[in-house]
Amino acid sequence: MTEKKKKVGFNIIKSDPMDGHKGFGVGTLSLDNISPVIIDVEAGEAVVDIGALHARSAVEKRIKFLKNKEEVPNGKPYWLVWVTIDRNEEGPYYAGVTACEMTVDQEIRRGYKSLPEHVNRMDKSLKRHIIVEHMDEKSKRVLADFLRSHNEDMWEKSSQQLKDDLMVSGG
Repeated sequence: MTEKKKKVGFNIIKSDPMDGHKGFGVGTLSLDNISPVIIDVEAGEAVVDIGALHARSAVEKRIKFLKNKEEVPNGKPYWLVWVTIDRNEEGPYYAGVTACEMTVDQEIRRGYKSLPEHVNRMDKSLKRHIIVEHMDEKSKRVLADFLRSHNEDMWEKSSQQLKDDLMVSGG
């Protein structure tokens, strides 16, 4: 029996829920326009996994995360990339892209990640920052190819900083 894999895309840009509303909640950040992308460094693959918004991505399930990277010496490397989509007069584009390190050892069901870093990077993405320069070269290419292939038009409208930081030529 073959089971079709459900292809998950980025969260859809919604209209501003606070539009015209001046009361409680004004100035809060909405998670409606952010999507977590998991990059499997060894496989060179990237997928959107909405479960990562609540630390429940396919990679994170049934894993106890430790604060010390040395406690997971055989951990498989992953990047959790927070991608925020915004819209300007030209249309939607990748506005915030921030990456966080994560390692997982499925055999011992242990992993490493810095929860404060993950939360802070999500916040930075929502605030339209680009933080990807610390990623390895292969993963940068995987991310650039993934974002471009997901929506070439959004990629073209994205900042030159994003393209430069992912070292992608052209524009």
